Amino acid sequence: VQLQASGGGLVQPGGSLRLSCVASGRTFRDNAMAWFRRAPGKEREFVAAIGWSGGQTYYADSVKGRFTISRDDARRTLSLQMNSLKPEDTAVYYCAADRQFAGPASADYGSYDYWGQGTQVTVSS
Repeated sequence: VQLQASGGGLVQPGGSLRLSCVASGRTFRDNAMAWFRRAPGKEREFVAAIGWSGGQTYYADSVKGRFTISRDDARRTLSLQMNSLKPEDTAVYYCAADRQFAGPASADYGSYDYWGQGTQVTVSS
């Protein structure tokens, strides 16, 4: 089982990026998934989560209204659309999946069993 994150890069403040996370080895259509991030010198931080049906979404206050999490289970892809990016969004972004069947979207990183390798997002002028 592997989660492969991509889409990171260098962007100016106010710009946009779209991250993707593709699952291989199994489908996660019945499982909650999420994005976390870790900035240099800081702890891992919750960004957004989505329930197994896609109907439940949950965002950190710092990204609410700017980021949108979505999933395409036919393509085994989790996405994070990031708009109005700020320098403080600079971090390595990780996707994660819960092993539990129909588990709730959660901000607790301990709820997730599978992790991608991370993709770097740098917001700078």
